[in-house]
Amino acid sequence: MKILAQISRVIVGLLFIFSGLIKLNDPVGTQYKLEEYFEVFAADLPQFHDFFMALVPLALYFSVFLCTAEVVLGIALLVGYKPKTISWLLLAIIVFFTFLTFYSAYFNKVTDCGCFGAAIKLTPWTSFGKDLFLLALILVIVIYRKKFQPLPTGIIVVISTIASLGIAVYALRHLPILDLLPYRVGANIPAQLKPSEPLRYLYVFEKGGKEFEYEQYPSDTTLKFKEMLVLNEDAKPKITDYKVWNDAGDFTEGTFQGTKLFLIIKNLTDINTAALPDINKLINSVKLKGVEPIILTSGNSEEIVKFLSAHQLNAPYYYVDATVLKTISRSNPGLWLLKNGTVMGKWHYNDTPTTEEVIDLVK
Repeated sequence: MKILAQISRVIVGLLFIFSGLIKLNDPVGTQYKLEEYFEVFAADLPQFHDFFMALVPLALYFSVFLCTAEVVLGIALLVGYKPKTISWLLLAIIVFFTFLTFYSAYFNKVTDCGCFGAAIKLTPWTSFGKDLFLLALILVIVIYRKKFQPLPTGIIVVISTIASLGIAVYALRHLPILDLLPYRVGANIPAQLKPSEPLRYLYVFEKGGKEFEYEQYPSDTTLKFKEMLVLNEDAKPKITDYKVWNDAGDFTEGTFQGTKLFLIIKNLTDINTAALPDINKLINSVKLKGVEPIILTSGNSEEIVKFLSAHQLNAPYYYVDATVLKTISRSNPGLWLLKNGTVMGKWHYNDTPTTEEVIDLVK
């Protein structure tokens, strides 16, 4: 059991560090997941609606705290720092995560928990199983915590805390260090809207109380259809919800033609308007170089027209679903450069490029 406790310590420590670092790379992504949980709880528990909705504006702070805690607790566990305190804190945080993943799986809410950020997508039940596994290992750690020899490693924990917070702050003030999203630089959006290979299906039917499976749709009309499963899941399109439109109709294909610099305005409530003068200069400048500026927003027409007029932003605007805009850009506003559907550049408003930098990327 002592050996099992040591193995558990290593596995739990490494998993917590990996999970925390992946999410610290993109704390805004975890913020969105927490907001989704708060909104779901507010709807499912109407008696606590106001309480959960009051937590939504604090989601980013919770995100940074939880992600940093994962890394720091993982490192503290590995180096044997304050084993009693750390083991109980690990137990508390894994119970919290296990509850969230069980809720997601059982009630089919928040179907991607974001446990490993955008790096690894897990189904709700897989996420719940992963947390049960960690819970079992952490219980072993709690029981045998006195067997771990505490080390004078407080400085390591302090350094890891500072470093973790530094990663989060950098990602918030710029963009994730490692972009794992489908709209990253180098990605071809039209290609990701299609399957990477022809999809193969498994057709499941019932007859006489028995179940039958076919890879080709059967001609037997006496069979009762039950479900259709995709056999090559990895071949499914990586992007399924990218749609661009205005009052005149669909403009999705138009975004893939030529070179376009998109100004992403996710919403008008928390946009950093101080960045708009520099962005406006860039928009007006790239027009003269053959780059077409376009604004993508999820706001309604009346609000966006007033906003663009107030800030003298002279570019056509189109609508995109708010969730898609959150995936494209982690900053509000943000800049996104496409050439024939391939992402050539992506910038936080704190890193607005010069006209020369944009042109160099699309030569």
